Amino acid sequence: MFQSARTLLCASLLTPLLATATPATTDNVQAAIDWARQQPHLHTGKPTSKAQPLIIAHRGASGYVPEHTLSAYALAILQGADYIEMDLVMTKDGQLVARHDNELSLTTDVAQHPEFSDRQRTQMVDGASMHGWFSEDFSLTELKTLRAIERIPQIRPDNTRLDGHFEVPTLQEIIDLVKNLQLSQQRVIGLYPETKHPSHFQQLGLAMEAPLVEVLKRNGYDSAEAPVFIQSFEVDNLKTLSRLTPLPLVQLLWFEGQPYDQQLQGNTLSYTQMITPAGLEAIARYAAAIGPEKNMVIARDADGSLDPANTTQLVSRAHAAGLKVHPYTFRAENSFLPVDLRSNDDPQAKGDLAAEIRVFLDAGIDGLFIDQPDSAVRLREEP
Repeated sequence: MFQSARTLLCASLLTPLLATATPATTDNVQAAIDWARQQPHLHTGKPTSKAQPLIIAHRGASGYVPEHTLSAYALAILQGADYIEMDLVMTKDGQLVARHDNELSLTTDVAQHPEFSDRQRTQMVDGASMHGWFSEDFSLTELKTLRAIERIPQIRPDNTRLDGHFEVPTLQEIIDLVKNLQLSQQRVIGLYPETKHPSHFQQLGLAMEAPLVEVLKRNGYDSAEAPVFIQSFEVDNLKTLSRLTPLPLVQLLWFEGQPYDQQLQGNTLSYTQMITPAGLEAIARYAAAIGPEKNMVIARDADGSLDPANTTQLVSRAHAAGLKVHPYTFRAENSFLPVDLRSNDDPQAKGDLAAEIRVFLDAGIDGLFIDQPDSAVRLREEP
C-alpha cells in the first residue's frame, strides 16, 4: 500500500489537468505508477502469466499516452498486458533509451530547447536522409532535459494534453518499473525490446548488442526461459545477439525491401525471401519467433477490407519451422483499421478493433502488438 501523502503528491505532479505538471524527478518509476493507477481502462480481472495469445503493449499503452514513457508502460501493465515493447536507441555516452527513432523531434520537445539548436543537422540513417536532432548527439543527462510529445497528434489529439509531462526513460528505468509492478500485480511481466538502427549505431562506434545484453543480464534476464524477447529488422544484429545471450530473439519482417544490414553488405536477401519455407527455416536457426507486419498474415482486399479468405500461409509455414508469430500493429482508430471495420469517416474515431483481432486469432497467431492493450485483454477474457 502506498502512503497516501506520497500518492497525492505524485498525482498532483502528473495529473493532466495541471498544465505545468511534470513527473517527480526523484522517483520517476513510482510517479509513473501512481499516475497510471488513476487512469481509466485499468484491468480488474485476475492477472495471469501464461495466457495466450501474448498481448504485447506496443510502445506501452501508446493509444492513450505518448509512447515510450514510463507512464505509458505502467498503464499498459495495469491494463493487463503480458509484455511491454520498447524501441531502443543509443545516446552519445552509450546509454540505451526508449525512442522509436533516433531523430528526437518526432517524439520530444527538443525543437523548443534553444540550447540545443546547434545540434540540428542532416544525416543518412538506414539509407535515408533525415533532418533533425539525433540521440547519438546527446548525452543521457542532456536527453533527460527533454520531454515526450505525442507522435501522431493528428490521429490522437487527446494524447497531446500530456505533451511536455514525461521524460525519456532509460532501459534500466523501464526494468525497475516492471519489477516494481510485478510485485503488486503478482505476475510475471515481460520485456520486448527492439534494437533500432543497429547498423547505424555500430558505424558510429555505439554497437547496441553488448550493452543491451549487459543490462538485461545485470537484472537477471539471462536464460532462455526469461520473460524477454529481443527483436530487430536486421539479421546480423540478431545473429550477434544469439551468440551473446540465450534469450529468445524475434526477426521482424516488412512486406517489401530487405533488412538494412543486408543492403549494406550487398546481399540480395529480401523480406520476401525470408518468408518462404527455406527462409523461415533459416530464421529458426537464430530466432524463436517472427514479427510480421499484420497484412503479411492476412492481406486486405483491394478496397481495404479484411477478408479471412485472404489468410496467407505465413503462420502455418512459421509454425512448421518452429517459430512463433507475433504480428504488428493493432490500433483502434479508424485510420488504421480495415475499411469494413471503421465506425465512420472520422480518422480519429475508434472502430471495431475487437473484430479485427478475432480474425487474426482465428488465423493462429501466437501474440500481437497493440497500442490499446486493454482491448485485447478484454477480448481474451471472453468465454
